[in-house]
Amino acid sequence: MSMPDPERELVRRALPFAVPALAIAFAIGGLLGGRDVALSAALGILVVAVNFAANGLSLAWAARISPNVLFGVAMGGFAVRLGAVLLVMIVLDRLAFFSPTAFIAALVPATIALLVLEIRLISGRFTADLWTFPTGSTGGRP
Repeated sequence: MSMPDPERELVRRALPFAVPALAIAFAIGGLLGGRDVALSAALGILVVAVNFAANGLSLAWAARISPNVLFGVAMGGFAVRLGAVLLVMIVLDRLAFFSPTAFIAALVPATIALLVLEIRLISGRFTADLWTFPTGSTGGRP
């Protein structure tokens, strides 16, 4: 039996928290500013969740190829995903209902909470224990 990809496992364990976070952001946004603010806040949570899943899945893919590809995807992927979040915000800002303040007010704490959750999920394990690379020239995980 092969070991599951740690990146996919992290996504699998963290993503279920996106649904209640989305509901909470929508409810708080609705209470503070109405339907438009609620939708904008919920979109902020959705962007964080999609960004996290894209990161985890791209790292899992890259880790199967080689450590060099993993490094490139980790470093380059960060810039690409950050640019994608900015692009989403620019596109959404053209819509009448969108509130950039509510979007950012949901996105920033959700990102921090996700980072804390990630740390808690992997705490107690050394980084070297999370990834395995086979010996030989075949590349990828077993």
